[in-house]
Amino acid sequence: MQSLGVIDIGGTTIKFAVWQDQQLVAKTKVTTPTTLAEFYTLLTTQVAQMKRDYQIAGVGISSPGAVNKATGIIEGASALPYIHNFRIQPELQRRFELPVSMENDANCAALAELADGAGKQVASLCFLIVGTGVGGSVIVNHQIWHGAHLFGGEFGFTLMNDHQILSEVGTAVAVAKRYNASHPAQPELDGQAVFELAAKGDTDAQAEVQVMVRALARAIYNLQYSFDPELIVMGGAVSNNPHLLPATNDEIEKLRATVKIASIKPDVVACHFTDEANLRGAVVDFCQTYLDIQK
Repeated sequence: MQSLGVIDIGGTTIKFAVWQDQQLVAKTKVTTPTTLAEFYTLLTTQVAQMKRDYQIAGVGISSPGAVNKATGIIEGASALPYIHNFRIQPELQRRFELPVSMENDANCAALAELADGAGKQVASLCFLIVGTGVGGSVIVNHQIWHGAHLFGGEFGFTLMNDHQILSEVGTAVAVAKRYNASHPAQPELDGQAVFELAAKGDTDAQAEVQVMVRALARAIYNLQYSFDPELIVMGGAVSNNPHLLPATNDEIEKLRATVKIASIKPDVVACHFTDEANLRGAVVDFCQTYLDIQK
């Protein structure tokens, strides 16, 4: 296929690369601008260089927010309010003078796993990404299921009890928040530090980590019996903590033992791609959007 430019828009940095000969080359990242005018200048400058150096045929973009592919509008909210609620995709296409595709970042990561990563042998999967909050994606028959309101895959909104959602209890950030609240006399720790304490035998830290594990296990169990995917892929925190996935699988087995008729064992694996996932997924999305350009 022809070379493509790919862009991963993040709240703190924007990554750029060129997809050529089945790999990412010319990778760079720049601090995310604070205004729309600076944003346009940065992207058009980078794309112009890609056109000169690699003769790219188009640009695939991974973006935060609820991307409405029919209208080219990024709905919802993110750390970059200036990219929302107007027809940004056709505007970028006009400025680049190239075809442009755009998709939500979690959906891009899921597409990367489906194409060449942990999910390359399946047609359906749920992708669960655990970061500051919990997000994700649903893939059915190799296609993203966006949902009626573009909220498909927003697993972080799953209720864990009467007043808390998964994003509030099932992340390393939440683990640190709970631990710090119960140890006010100690210096504040981040999630990784609490995980390290737990590994060393600190019972308070272990208890807070277990709250996270139990919440993730419950969410995964519910995903399995709601969507019945072939595979559930976990990204984010699990990439940095090798103990999290086995602990979550153990907790899932406890849930299955409690529900005697729960015959399906969720197949839960860690993501294959980390830093490059969104960029790779933007390539897949571009190829799906413009079917005449084959991967």
